[in-house]
Amino acid sequence: MIRTHATLHSPSDALTLTPALRSPREHLVRAAENLWRVHDAHDRIIGHLRTLWHPLGVRYRAERLHLATGTFRSIGEFWSPDDAVSALRG
Repeated sequence: MIRTHATLHSPSDALTLTPALRSPREHLVRAAENLWRVHDAHDRIIGHLRTLWHPLGVRYRAERLHLATGTFRSIGEFWSPDDAVSALRG
């Protein structure tokens, strides 16, 4: 079930909500419980956005998939999903 808004009852609730992006340049497609593919305006995947629990709130990690190893490489962690997506541009 994909939830885009709800009352948060636990940290795990915050991690499974689809983050809202302010920019119309990108959109998110769920890839796992706390992982989304970031698509650009041409529907190309530019990276991934992962939600992480932190004692001060939800953190957003920008990642890229390294095809040769099949692992994700962290670009950085941010307090805003927009900042994380911005790090994936270019």
